[in-house]
Order: sequence, then structure tokens, then C-alpha cells
Amino acid sequence: MATWLWVLIVIIALIAGLFGGFFISRRYMERYLKENPPFSEDQLRQMMLQMGQKPSQKKLHQMMNSMKSQNSKK
Repeated sequence: MATWLWVLIVIIALIAGLFGGFFISRRYMERYLKENPPFSEDQLRQMMLQMGQKPSQKKLHQMMNSMKSQNSKK
């Protein structure tokens, strides 16, 4: 085989690997963040206490549901 053909194959494989890796890692991170949201109820409770609000369980559930619905729209 000619040298230029080997170089072309290597370049094509590199580009395909970069695009494939990007899309696979993007899909993995989207799935991970959907299953493991960045905020938990305990973190929200602490945040509300620091802001001077007394969090009720109903308010925490409302905030978690609104955050989940915002993430699902994206």
C-alpha cells in the first residue's frame, strides 16, 4: 500500500474516533445527570436555611420536581 493511503486511513480513523468519543461521552453525561441530579433534598434544605427560610417538606418536593422538569426539557 502507498504511504499516502496509510496517512489518509489514520486521519479518517482519528476524526471518526474524536466524533464518536464526543457523542458517546455526551450521551453518558446526560444519562448520568438525569439519574443523579446535582442537587439533593438535603442540599436544598441547607441552602434554604442559609438564606433564612424555613423549608417545609412540601416546598422541598416542589423545588425538586421543578428542577427535574427543567432538566427534562433540555
